[in-house]
Amino acid sequence: MQRFSIGGLIARFVASLALVLSTYNPTGTSYVHWVAGVFPHIQPVQAVVGLALLGFWIFFAHATWRSLGTLGVVMGLAFAAAAVWLFTSWGWFSLSKGSALTWVVLLVLACILTLGLCWALIQARVSGQAVVDEGNR
Repeated sequence: MQRFSIGGLIARFVASLALVLSTYNPTGTSYVHWVAGVFPHIQPVQAVVGLALLGFWIFFAHATWRSLGTLGVVMGLAFAAAAVWLFTSWGWFSLSKGSALTWVVLLVLACILTLGLCWALIQARVSGQAVVDEGNR
């Protein structure tokens, strides 16, 4: 069984952030921007990259939903929203600009995916119990 480590957490966060930001980001250098310029006449390479991104999204989202469940995802989003509210009330940043809000949403999404990818390992570390996945589904 794999053990939880800070290095593993960082690697999962980097992978989640790379997935989120390569799909869309406000800088104009993302898959969405790349395809939007030629849509509906996409090129074969754009189709292959799009299908690869879709596959990664399905994998990350499925793993997150299985480990956190509906309640966990909702609680994660609620916690993130409360934290953003707190930080804006302290004046750390302003959400009055659209791009700032977009960056915050993208970062929160990456954090929720990271939590979902790490949750079983965190739970095993905290509780001391091994995680056993269902063999027959």
